[in-house]
Amino acid sequence: MSQMYADTDLDDLQENDLSRIGVSLPSNLLNEFDKILNTRGYSSRSEGIRDAIRTYIRYHKWMAEVTGMRQGVITLVYDHHQRGLVAAITDIEHEFMGLIQASLHSHVSHTRCVEVLLVKGEAQDVKTVAERLMAQKGVETVKLTTIPLEG
Repeated sequence: MSQMYADTDLDDLQENDLSRIGVSLPSNLLNEFDKILNTRGYSSRSEGIRDAIRTYIRYHKWMAEVTGMRQGVITLVYDHHQRGLVAAITDIEHEFMGLIQASLHSHVSHTRCVEVLLVKGEAQDVKTVAERLMAQKGVETVKLTTIPLEG
């Protein structure tokens, strides 16, 4: 990676003015989150959620700064039993087949798959593919890693 998203400055996010929100989560997701909070020693769910949101914001600020021609990898994990998801992923991949150089698909479990896409192209197009995949219901995670093309 040419730059790490964790270095993005978040000084503009003041935490003195707190707002309350309600969030509905599947119990298995909440249980996993609670395990992480316990392992990392968070004092509350709120602190863990704030930390997760900070990381999410840093990542998206980092993605907004990525420009130019890039070579990269998109890794996604998804539930292949989610109705219509495999077709939606395939449609996105076909729409951007000029960017996708190769793909690797593996069955992780009875319901989960991991897919790795090797991409090459203009940064905005590469980010668009990742964001479109991320927006699909049933996709658990999407990670984009890129490097600038030289010469």
